[in-house]
Amino acid sequence: MFDFDKLDKLIHEKNRLAIMTLLAARKEWCFQDIKIELGLSDGNLITHMRTLFKAGYVSITKEMEKRPQTKYALTSNGRAAFQSYLEILEQIVSSSKNPDM
Repeated sequence: MFDFDKLDKLIHEKNRLAIMTLLAARKEWCFQDIKIELGLSDGNLITHMRTLFKAGYVSITKEMEKRPQTKYALTSNGRAAFQSYLEILEQIVSSSKNPDM
């Protein structure tokens, strides 16, 4: 049986997994774009971003253009953690396809 404790619990939460997936696909995302893409409330998104930031997975940049804008990006630690998470998921899928392993 696979050891599911290997899954990163910070990333495994549904909304944080969605956030990490978006951030892995692009260099950076602004707050409003993530909010719209995932259908999250301001408070919910802020809470998840704060958790990922405290873990060192996400960087935050605040800019003042025409209006204040907050942008998020994966840190190198966040990218490595996400890659590791995906590898573990692939192992789980692979072991379910080959039960004799």
